[in-house]
Amino acid sequence: MTPNNLIVGFVPLLDCATLVVAVEKGFTAQEGLEVTLVRETSWANIRDRMMVGHFDAAQMLGPMAVACSLGVGQLTIPVVVPISLGLGGNAITASNTLWEQMKEQGAHLNADPITQGQALQKVVQQRANRQQLQLTFGMVYPFSCHNYELRYWLASSGIDPDRDVQLIVIPPLLLVDALRHGQIDGFCVGEPWNSLAVEAGVGTIVNATNEIWRLSPEKVLGCRAEWAKQHPQQVAGMIRAIYRAAQWCDDVENHAALATILAKPRYIGAPVEILQRALSCKLRLALGTAPMHIPEFFVMNRQLANFPWASHALWFYSQMVRWKQCEYSAKLLEVARATYRADLYRNALMLIDESIPMTDYKTERAVAGRYVVNEKNSALTLSPEGFFDSRVFEPTDVEGYIKSFG
Repeated sequence: MTPNNLIVGFVPLLDCATLVVAVEKGFTAQEGLEVTLVRETSWANIRDRMMVGHFDAAQMLGPMAVACSLGVGQLTIPVVVPISLGLGGNAITASNTLWEQMKEQGAHLNADPITQGQALQKVVQQRANRQQLQLTFGMVYPFSCHNYELRYWLASSGIDPDRDVQLIVIPPLLLVDALRHGQIDGFCVGEPWNSLAVEAGVGTIVNATNEIWRLSPEKVLGCRAEWAKQHPQQVAGMIRAIYRAAQWCDDVENHAALATILAKPRYIGAPVEILQRALSCKLRLALGTAPMHIPEFFVMNRQLANFPWASHALWFYSQMVRWKQCEYSAKLLEVARATYRADLYRNALMLIDESIPMTDYKTERAVAGRYVVNEKNSALTLSPEGFFDSRVFEPTDVEGYIKSFG
């Protein structure tokens, strides 16, 4: 194959949209790239095929890319992240049985994470008092936003994720069946799998994860650092193609067409109506209810959604240390930081994007109003973001942040 013929892996989730559109709408072709997308069923498959060189690049979980570079839980394969594929798009879903138990303890549809978490904590305590089996929750990969956001919510609600409940790994495509057959009591996954559980009558959406961390990072384009160094023009071309695709995807006028593309079996293969609803930031939380609007549930280009913030990589590392997946050290901290390559993003887009931050880091905090980020030629005002419990992540003090959890 020539250097411009790329094999790129993806998993059938809503946030594969920018990759799919980059190819389907010819944005990769405009960059002189011939990209073949390969659908995979699990994140473990993505990881393994990236490691052995079957994929030139892939849709990856942000923390997965960092873990590969760190060699945590797998072989050490340095990975670079030159662009993000979007923000948000995940939710936590409970079985209908668990949801009924949570309702008895004060939970209700569209309640905030604090209310829902308090209700779940009471259910967990009640089961412990009765010496019943612990609740089991599924998540898609040990090094994923799904795992860390689920753990963050549980711990903030007084539930120890490693003591009071069980967390197990199940690929996204199998979670609905696992819930249907009573193998798990809930899960955290990206769309459309939460909505498919609701439509199947087996689950209720408890919270969207952007209610836990608003405008939270998610999937990225990842590639082996060695490959990226050898193919700088191809990396730059992919950045530009994905960025233009993300602009197209974020346009509301294109959502119907986008949903139709993603509904094809070779991509996601879910009903158009469900896909279009999620693209429009609407979720049906329970069967028979009207869809609820969740502001900025899934963002593909706005709000600097494509910028690879090094501070996101550092937060992922902080969670790996917090949950004892690895140790803290200055050396590992630097490896995690170096995985997210804002320099590659800037170099590729400097002539076509005016909204490029001049810093690689930002403080993650709950802000009441809009805030400003300095960019190339001016300043950009962004929507509120941050954690539901008002904790602040300051990327210049990762060790202090980790210690603050006790």
